[in-house]
Amino acid sequence: MISKAKDEGFVVRVGGRSRAEVVHLLRNNGVLLNSHAETLLAHPAFEAPTSQTLRIVERTVDELGFKHGAVQPRIFADARNQGLELCPLVTGPYLRLAMMDQTNAPDSVLSARRAPTGAIHVASEPLSNDVEDPKGFYLRVLDGQPWLRGYVCDDTYVWEPEQRLAFLKPTG
Repeated sequence: MISKAKDEGFVVRVGGRSRAEVVHLLRNNGVLLNSHAETLLAHPAFEAPTSQTLRIVERTVDELGFKHGAVQPRIFADARNQGLELCPLVTGPYLRLAMMDQTNAPDSVLSARRAPTGAIHVASEPLSNDVEDPKGFYLRVLDGQPWLRGYVCDDTYVWEPEQRLAFLKPTG
């Protein structure tokens, strides 16, 4: 059962800043980026995003009803059926800045062809069906260093039950 506090999530303001300003904020706060995150930050969505306030909630794949994991399209579809929405792409950097107190990952493995431990994936609509293109952002802290990373996967990749995702909870 999800606690009321967890169900309410938290509010984060996104958008309203230029791409250069966002990158500057990330660097000034010591956030490291991988090449996939840099690719996502170059997307036109970051050219002039409208400022908006979002309520973000975190769910594990298990909490969404998948005790044995599931593929991303199924996870996203079921989350929508449960009243959650996907986050705008621009959410990733702002969420990283809002969650600088994220717990350190239990290991330092950066890429193992699986979702990294301790990561929070920002659930957003993939920009491309090409398996080589980044699908979205995730937040992780390694050895005390905050990261904003992009990830790649295809529609057959099974997300583990403990994998955490950030969704948009509509207001009203």
